[in-house]
Amino acid sequence: MTRKEDTKRLKLGLPKGSLSEATLKMFAKAGFNVVVSSRSYIPSIDDPEIEPIMLRAQEMSRYVDDGVLDCGITGNDWILENKSSVERLADLAYAKQSMSPVRWVLAIPEASAIKSVADLEGKRIATELVQVTRDFLKKNKVNADVEFSWGATEVKVAARLVDAIVELTETGSSLRAHNLKEIATVCTSTTQFIANKKACSDVWKKKKMEQIIILLKGAIEAEGKVGLKMNVPQENLARLLKILPALREPTVSGLSDKLWVAVETVIDEKLVRKIIPELKEAGAEGIIEYALNKLIQ
Repeated sequence: MTRKEDTKRLKLGLPKGSLSEATLKMFAKAGFNVVVSSRSYIPSIDDPEIEPIMLRAQEMSRYVDDGVLDCGITGNDWILENKSSVERLADLAYAKQSMSPVRWVLAIPEASAIKSVADLEGKRIATELVQVTRDFLKKNKVNADVEFSWGATEVKVAARLVDAIVELTETGSSLRAHNLKEIATVCTSTTQFIANKKACSDVWKKKKMEQIIILLKGAIEAEGKVGLKMNVPQENLARLLKILPALREPTVSGLSDKLWVAVETVIDEKLVRKIIPELKEAGAEGIIEYALNKLIQ
């Protein structure tokens, strides 16, 4: 029997903040039960080989890069901001889980005389993404004062404390609500599973990380998709298959009644309400829709 202290462990950083809810949901669908206490940054997980810790996404790449953590989940924006030399093992972007690609944009008041990046010469810009913004301005040959913002960044430009801001946006609704408009995209970021280079050279840790990634990507891939099962007369099969979409080809198997077959497939959930009446008209019976936790390609 293996003693608890002899169990190998992977130190995994989980993001606290905007990415937290989506990440924990994906871990649950992937088969990992993570319990987070409101008073603790050390969650529990039902895998004795994983030692999780909650950190802000902004800090994650630094601790992974330093080797304090073996791996973690953060945005590509913070990897760039911290100039971390971590390994990007997987892109975990998914649009329905707040893990979708996001943009950091240069924004100015609607009534501002600034029209382009070049007009920011000598101006003051507030942002949380200071280093990336400076690199962007340098690339565009613009000298401007970039200051760190602790929050409420949109208010600073509206109150004329600064001339422009670089802020995170998904839909642009928050910018519009503050009467701001974007004039350039500074960078685009997606959620990344990152790892320390030394940890990647450890055979056991690398394999454990790959196992976690397979399950997480399977959970992400399953989002927005459902399984469909049905029975259909053999004579109607060709007609039904013309209607039925699938990842590759639907699975068709025989029944004890040789005149009937069973058909099973995976489709986008948004198609179900349209396609079920069509399947019924094509002769399908016993149609079952079921949820998916993981879809491993």
